Amino acid sequence: MVRERIEELRRQLEYHNHKYYVENDPSISDFEFDALMRELQQLEEAHPEFADPDSPTMRVGSDISSEFVTVRHRYPMLSLGNTYSLDELHEFLERIEREAGPTEYVCELKFDGTAISLTYENGRLLRAVTRGDGVEGDDVTANIRTIRSVPLRLRGDGWPAYFEIRGEVLMPYASFDKINAEREAAGESLFANPRNAAAGTLKQQQSAVVARRGLDCTLYQLSGDDLPFSTHWESLLKAREWGFKVSEHGRVCRTVAEVDAFIARWDEARRDLPFPTDGVVIKVNDFAERRRIGFTAKAPRWAVAYKFKAEQALTRLVSVDFQVGRTGAVTPVANLEPVRLAGTTVRRATLHNAEQMALLDIRPDDMVYVEKSGEIIPKITGVELSQRPADSRPFVYATVCPECGTPLVRYEGEAKHYCPNQSGCRPQIIGRIIHFIRRKAMDIDGLGEETVELLYENGLLHDISDLYDLKAEQLAPLPRLGEKSADNIVRSIAASREVPFHRVLFGLGIRFVGETTAKYLADHFRSLNAVMHATREELVEADEVGGKIADAIVDYFADPENLRIIGRLRDAGLRFESEERTLASESLAGRSFVISGKFATHSRDELKELIEMHGGRNLAAVSANVDFIVAGENMGPAKLKKAEKLGVKIISEEEFVAMIGGEEPSQAATQGTLF
Repeated sequence: MVRERIEELRRQLEYHNHKYYVENDPSISDFEFDALMRELQQLEEAHPEFADPDSPTMRVGSDISSEFVTVRHRYPMLSLGNTYSLDELHEFLERIEREAGPTEYVCELKFDGTAISLTYENGRLLRAVTRGDGVEGDDVTANIRTIRSVPLRLRGDGWPAYFEIRGEVLMPYASFDKINAEREAAGESLFANPRNAAAGTLKQQQSAVVARRGLDCTLYQLSGDDLPFSTHWESLLKAREWGFKVSEHGRVCRTVAEVDAFIARWDEARRDLPFPTDGVVIKVNDFAERRRIGFTAKAPRWAVAYKFKAEQALTRLVSVDFQVGRTGAVTPVANLEPVRLAGTTVRRATLHNAEQMALLDIRPDDMVYVEKSGEIIPKITGVELSQRPADSRPFVYATVCPECGTPLVRYEGEAKHYCPNQSGCRPQIIGRIIHFIRRKAMDIDGLGEETVELLYENGLLHDISDLYDLKAEQLAPLPRLGEKSADNIVRSIAASREVPFHRVLFGLGIRFVGETTAKYLADHFRSLNAVMHATREELVEADEVGGKIADAIVDYFADPENLRIIGRLRDAGLRFESEERTLASESLAGRSFVISGKFATHSRDELKELIEMHGGRNLAAVSANVDFIVAGENMGPAKLKKAEKLGVKIISEEEFVAMIGGEEPSQAATQGTLF
């Protein structure tokens, strides 16, 4: 009798859960739902022999921390090509119809969240994996189980024994505003936008935290070996019957005019949606036609994303703050009257530097136009002069550091002002420590920005060399840490002693010395001693090192405080010399490359490593010295324009891999053939 009641309660709760979170049509009150849930919880606690991991009571998650396991996708999660104008979109549609004849399309909203792949076996959720690099992702099943719109068991019948369904994990605006209000009240940094918040929440190591944050999940693509459908639209309708949350806003379009009308409608109506969307996805409907049209290495040729233009809003400039970065660079930030923009409330926007402010002629109390660059970073693009107060006065830029009061300086050829007080300015000290521990430098886990600030405020960190004196017993009593976190931090710091010299050099944070330049300096001079004692003339002999970088290096090693820190790092056992590198081949000898975009098979770091292993050179910027650009998805438009102007050959990831094997890329290799 007890077992039957438990099963009946589970069926009722699953039904009402679907009505509320998927259909948005609740049939009972929250009070009634909670009463059923409490009864089920009490029965399950009294009868653990009837436990079920798919029970509605398991949606609350766990406070136990878990690590994420990397999983290889059975079907690669490819990216979509982007278009930003109707002309580009029409070219795509014309190409499809040249190849396939009159074509039926499905138009769907492009959700602005984080991609997910759900695997179902015999009607039950088996695994949930993030997109990752498209080939491998993180297993986040425990976190996905807490999202109420994701079915743990399918409804109806007819589903394949094994299949995957892809979609987007979203953070609705209501959840986003609630979380940021809580973080602001707690003095924590705010999430920049719902997409970042969704991605960050999905990677939480405690599923109970995920359960409290109000994520949603909309599905839009099935993958499998034996799907019983002939069209994409048919598969979506069936997925909805099985209990998946599929957007009700999709539409079948049979003409270019219908596609254009769908885009025009949602370019306006998206502002009324309860979740973020940044475009429209257009897909060929018929699966047989999709197979004929095929794929590139990184994207289907039968689908494209049309991206909406950035939203703009008008609001008042209240004041300007000045922020100091790790290099001492001072950045003006506008404080605005709150305004809704692209689904979030914007209160601050970057003003870049004094020159940009002068160019805009921006003044206190001005009404200013704000937009989001790439829907992420708010920036001021103009002033509404018709609403400027009659007594307006030009803005006076800061002359002293807002943190330490040191007079600001402006170096020749630089747009920004700088605080020269490197050793006594709090944000510079903290910023250099954060730079030192980042993944591409010393890769020290467990030390985020908030923890570094905590250690600084408690007198445990004054500079990067103090890291190597930290003890677990000093860290464990501090807020938000504890023994396990303290042990992990100390172990990670100890492991960083094995980081190669070029990353140590990058981690020092020498002005203008980025990741690539540090590698060239390490390859050229082979040791930190040699770099420290090199003259300006000797420094510029290294690849990628010009006069400005050489001057910054000389200045850095002329500072006694920097020399003291380096001495302590040397005593701590960091690697200050390069190891001998054995080349895999010389197939790329004498050739220079720039990497741009995202890739299906390799990460950017892996591609750079392959270039060096085969005798080639990595360059940071496009110039006449570059032989090839290896281009992936979303190659920067500025790089593309410069490459075309200079006649630099653009090759795909596949052509680059062929070069390693001794093959030459086709003379026809251009940006057009890649996308």
